[in-house]
Parts: sequence; structure tokens; C-alpha cells
Amino acid sequence: MTAPDPDGLLAEQLLRLTRRVHRIQKRHLEHRDLGITPAQSRLLRTLAHWGSPPRMADLAERLEVVPRAVTTLVDGLEAAGKVRRVPDSANRRVIRIELTDDGRAALRELRGARRSAAEEILAPLTDEQRAVLGGLLDTLIDGPDPGEGRRTA
Repeated sequence: MTAPDPDGLLAEQLLRLTRRVHRIQKRHLEHRDLGITPAQSRLLRTLAHWGSPPRMADLAERLEVVPRAVTTLVDGLEAAGKVRRVPDSANRRVIRIELTDDGRAALRELRGARRSAAEEILAPLTDEQRAVLGGLLDTLIDGPDPGEGRRTA
């Protein structure tokens, strides 16, 4: 008989939660009929955090995808009027990507869809449970405090 594997169970739970989050967010996006895929949504959110329009290579690095994937995403968003390619003022060979007014409006809708999805997912939790979950997620996202020792079995 094998011993229970609590870390394996946690890993499976995290994977199942991640799939559920993606499924619910996708449904909320589709409900708002924005015509934006989750990958395009991620690119728009990433683009919004830049102080000035980034290069495609910068977006690819930040999104941790190959440049060709960014080209495809930008092509679709440009065709939908959400972003535009603009020449770099210092180097005419460089193309930068910027949000359009329609892109900023889409981002507001996307934020609403994500908020609605989060509310649906978190609905079963009490305020105290949400606070605990937030702390746990911060720890997982940021990694362990370098001054702390590793958990022992």
C-alpha cells in the first residue's frame, strides 16, 4: 500500500482550479461578445502596463512566447481596431504596438469580465477565507521569503 501524496493532491487541485478559472473567464469573455480570445486579452493587459508602446520582441519576452505568436495576436487585434503598429521615432526599422481608443474600451470590458469571473469563483468563500487564500496565493506567486527555511516533512 502506498502512502498518500499530499503534494500530488495539491498539484492536481491547482491544475483543476486553473482549468476552471480559464473556463469561467472564457465564458464571461464570450458573454460580453468582445470577439477577443484569452490570449489576445492577455496581450492587451500586458500592453496596457507599458509606459510607452513596446516592440513586438518586448511583448514576446514579457508574455514568454515566440515572436511569431505575438505577430499573430497583434494581427488579429489590429484588424479589430484594438491596437495599431506605429514606427519608432528613433529608428524607423522598429515597429511599436500601441492601444487604440477601442483597445482601451475593450480593456475596461475585459476587466469587468475578469472581475465577474473572480466573483463567481470566490462566491463560496467567506471574507476570512478569501483573506487567507489571498495570503497563500501571494506566497505562492512571490516564492518563499529568502530568510525563511524550507518546510520540513
